Amino acid sequence: MKNQLQKNVLGCLIAVTLLLLTLHCTAQDARQVNEKTVRAVYTAYEKKDWDMLKPLFADGFTFTSPNDDHIDIVEYKKRCWPNAYNIKSFHIDKLVVDGDDAFVLYHGWTMDGKEMENTEYFKLKDGKIKEFTCFFGPGISFPNNKAK
Repeated sequence: MKNQLQKNVLGCLIAVTLLLLTLHCTAQDARQVNEKTVRAVYTAYEKKDWDMLKPLFADGFTFTSPNDDHIDIVEYKKRCWPNAYNIKSFHIDKLVVDGDDAFVLYHGWTMDGKEMENTEYFKLKDGKIKEFTCFFGPGISFPNNKAK
C-alpha cells in the first residue's frame, strides 16, 4: 500500500511538472510570436509595404495617438500610413512583451534626416494587433509633421 501511494505521488509530481513546463513553453511561444508581430510593424514601415502590415492587425483593430482617438484600420491607412513614405529607418531601443501587452521605445529617422523618439503600446490577441497606441516623444513627433 505504501509503495502504491509513493508511485501515485510520484506520478502526480511528474504530471504537475509536465503541465508547468507546457504552460511555460506556451507562454514563451506566445511572447515570441507577439514580439515578432510588433517588430514586423517597423519593418513594414521601413519597406513601405502595406500588404506586409495589414495582416498583422486583428479584427476590430484600433489606433490611438495624440492626434487620433481609436480610429479603425480604414482611417489608420488614410491618416497614418502615408507617414511610411517619409520614414527612412527605426532603431528599437527597448521592446518589452508581457503576455499580450508590448511596449516599444524607439528612435526613428525621416528621409530628410530628422529624428523622432516615441513610445508605443500594443495590445495583441492570438499574435495579431488589437490596439496600437503611439505616445509622441521629443523632436518631430511623427514623420509627416512639418512643424519642426
